[in-house]
Amino acid sequence: MSDKILEVKNLNVEYVSSQLGKKYIVRAVDDFSVAVNKGEIFAIAGESGCGKSSLSKAIIRLVDSKSGEILYNGENVLNFDKCDMKSFRQKVQMIFQNPYASLNPKMTIGEILAEPLKINKKLSSKEIAGIVKEKIEQVGLSEYHLSLYPHEFSGGQRQRIAIARALILNPEFIIADEPVSALDASIQAQILNLIKDLQQKYQITILFISHDLNVIRYIADRVAVMYLGELVEIGTRDEIFENPVHPYTKLLLDSIPNIHKRPDKVDLSELPQELPKGCRFYSRCSNSASVCAYEKPEYRNISPTHKVLCR
Repeated sequence: MSDKILEVKNLNVEYVSSQLGKKYIVRAVDDFSVAVNKGEIFAIAGESGCGKSSLSKAIIRLVDSKSGEILYNGENVLNFDKCDMKSFRQKVQMIFQNPYASLNPKMTIGEILAEPLKINKKLSSKEIAGIVKEKIEQVGLSEYHLSLYPHEFSGGQRQRIAIARALILNPEFIIADEPVSALDASIQAQILNLIKDLQQKYQITILFISHDLNVIRYIADRVAVMYLGELVEIGTRDEIFENPVHPYTKLLLDSIPNIHKRPDKVDLSELPQELPKGCRFYSRCSNSASVCAYEKPEYRNISPTHKVLCR
């Protein structure tokens, strides 16, 4: 059996947007291909607007895909019917960026955690209560908190609850979409350590989405860098952080706050409104050649585990 639990092949996600009454197509994910191995924490990095969240939501079918394949254990998720999707979503769960918006404010924490079990499992009330108590304690809270409502918790506590809810059905795969970006630095560290501990305990595969390279460096096994819907570089954590090749990857690394260096290489220009005909990073690249403006680059291998979309 293959070690790949998830394969995304030539995936395209598009939105129809309008501006001043004129409609146009926004290509959020463009011919994107990547494979995630069982048991790893695989990170996708990139600045806001690069398509990270659209990719994660397409994988779990919260948004529609225009074309391509999403293979989970060899089966194409895009072909699943309603019954298949119910089974799939028991195995694949998601932790959202905003823990308050993703928790029902009218339900207690105990009710929120029990709901997936009531819908998906044939369990007694006593069995459900036991699982709920176990999961809330695993994320560092207590049985007392189950009677409270989401507004009675801090941001870090709410994210712990969101993690408990993601774990309640014992999933194989978790998509974590910017799970610590709304939290203070000290709370971020606690939540990251919690995610790592639970991932190792349950051998869960995690797709970790973030724009924060410090967070990715701490938690990830492998890293894919995304720019304007495309995969521009992929490699192990050490390859990406110690030997970055794509100019955009270098730009992201240069943008990490560091009191020992001046960020003089950082290009603060905004993402282009229209996709360039050639290399998408052409307008922001300090090493671009004239051919980059009209000719698309091809992937080249730096090592067996490291490849880049650049000449």
